Amino acid sequence: MKDDLKEFRPLSPATFYILLVLSDEDRHGYAIMQEVARQSAGSYKLGPGTLYDNLEKLIEQGLVADAPRRSSKEDPRRRYYRITSHGRRVFAAEIEHLESVIRTVKLRSVNPREATS
Repeated sequence: MKDDLKEFRPLSPATFYILLVLSDEDRHGYAIMQEVARQSAGSYKLGPGTLYDNLEKLIEQGLVADAPRRSSKEDPRRRYYRITSHGRRVFAAEIEHLESVIRTVKLRSVNPREATS
């Protein structure tokens, strides 16, 4: 099962952040851009071109899909997106990989107090 997810990894920063912000709530494009900036503490910002190019690719790959509007009062011009179950599996595999890398780095890191002795 994990082998079929390898073709999607490693995730680009744009893909990672899009899947991250869609993992808790369906959002429209502008809300995705705002939430990416918020979750990255402003260190990563998606422009409209990058966002929509990536969303198109993620939809083609089956990681993201169109989501229904939450209410009829919302602007009909807004298109909402949601992460798919396949997208969740790919995102979870990426998180698992990153956690493994962090564990390895921590195991190999020199204690800062030892380095100054």
